[in-house]
Amino acid sequence: MTRAEPSGPAPGPVLVVIPTYNERDNIRSIVDRVLAAVPDVHVLVVDDGSPDGTGEIADEIAAADARVEVLHRTSKDGLGAAYLAGFARALDGEYAVIVEMDADGSHAPEDLPALLAALDRADLVLGSRYVPGGRVRNWPAHRYALSKGANLYARIALGVPIRDITAGFRAFRRQVLEELDLDAVQSQGYCFQIDMAWRAVQAGFRVAEVPITFTEREHGASKMDRKVMVEAFWRVATWGGERLLDRRRARKGVRT
Repeated sequence: MTRAEPSGPAPGPVLVVIPTYNERDNIRSIVDRVLAAVPDVHVLVVDDGSPDGTGEIADEIAAADARVEVLHRTSKDGLGAAYLAGFARALDGEYAVIVEMDADGSHAPEDLPALLAALDRADLVLGSRYVPGGRVRNWPAHRYALSKGANLYARIALGVPIRDITAGFRAFRRQVLEELDLDAVQSQGYCFQIDMAWRAVQAGFRVAEVPITFTEREHGASKMDRKVMVEAFWRVATWGGERLLDRRRARKGVRT
């Protein structure tokens, strides 16, 4: 199914959802930069009970600026669960666009206007490291190779033309999140990003990529681990296998 291409910018207010866990050294700076880059957006910090005081710092920011809100969760349930909680809060409001962004500074808020502008031709816009103009800074060679390999694997297994399907800097039109079955999304880590993009493609939504500069964090520790990578591998393999089976069934149906 292919939907009619959007015409004109997505109307209405924008909510930037920023999940956090132990990001006390980064959260104030990233929120300030978001609001400087696009002053009329709102920011929702979703904190998973950070023991380092990130949630308290976010509360201080929110108390000083009505554009900022904090959603406190009691446990660290993973990136996917944090984003889903943020999406639910956004859909309870009047937001027309919902943005995902990391808290660690790897996504430059200065690239946000380009993502929002691209919504005039797409329903989901990904900030991509791997399209012309995209760049990665300060990553060791093995991390870059792992990311490129993961994206190639997902692109081939799922048969989608997206160059950076694991990208975590993205903007959704509200309709995408309203129509997708978010209750069925259980993936975590960067697999959550693959899952959401894959569901959007399957539902016929238009996906676009715009180049961004991704910069490795300066403060704190990465949340990437072996468990996250294993989950992504087997889930993509499963989805890819189901896709092939569906195509075979469709061909048999045509023959009969």
